Amino acid sequence: MSDTMIIEAGAEAPPFTLPRDGGGEIGLADLRGRPVVLYFYPKDDTPGCTREALGFTEHADAFAEAGAVVLGVSKDSVSKHDRFRDKHGLKVALLSDEHGDVCERYGVWKEKSMYGKTYMGIERATFLIDGDGRIARAWRKVSVPGHVEEVLEAVKAL
Repeated sequence: MSDTMIIEAGAEAPPFTLPRDGGGEIGLADLRGRPVVLYFYPKDDTPGCTREALGFTEHADAFAEAGAVVLGVSKDSVSKHDRFRDKHGLKVALLSDEHGDVCERYGVWKEKSMYGKTYMGIERATFLIDGDGRIARAWRKVSVPGHVEEVLEAVKAL
């Protein structure tokens, strides 16, 4: 998997259409003209992922006021996303990339290690896509504290 591309600022955002929580699909092309915050996270209902989703939810109104759409992506199923959303009252769309195609295209499917074991998983990363469909900013190996606020400031600066 070392041939995954690294998406940099200025690059065209890889297109996608994915199923979302609550049913239906969301495609990047449908959001043209609006900034999109696309954040990838490892797994529904784990501590860091829950804190991150709650952070985006807490600032959902501010992102909306700035004209931005916030989308969370993991490999969890739509039904898991529905349970995660309902359990925590999340206000961000959660997209299901069960086959990992979008994770691969954004270069976030990585070899990780925990307790001496290596495995493949999603690297926590966020991409700010401008209204023209280009990457305005990319955050890799995201640390949750303060991240949502930093992304919001970047959206407002567009």
